[in-house]
Amino acid sequence: MRTPNVHKENIQMKKYELMTIYPTEDEKYKAGSELVKAVLAQFGASIEKEEPYGDRDLTYVINKQKRGRFVLFTVKANPAKLVEINAQFKLNQNLLKSLFVKLDEKAN
Repeated sequence: MRTPNVHKENIQMKKYELMTIYPTEDEKYKAGSELVKAVLAQFGASIEKEEPYGDRDLTYVINKQKRGRFVLFTVKANPAKLVEINAQFKLNQNLLKSLFVKLDEKAN
């Protein structure tokens, strides 16, 4: 039985929205944001768009924070790497929450 020849170039990158919530303090926000961008780059994801949504009240307290700074990213990433990316995000103390949502390619 022959194994398929898999090349990195053949990996189908999918488009996702990534919502991130950071602490509202500027230094923590900047440190968290830079680390998120570095992790995405480390796993070969590309950022297409970054939209700051500003500071908002959180529905519930996260890490003793009642407010958070929301930023929405549009990224292209390898679906097989999302678990590893999320694991790295959980290690980032300056990132309160993050969520990947796959974009429907037919709608674009």
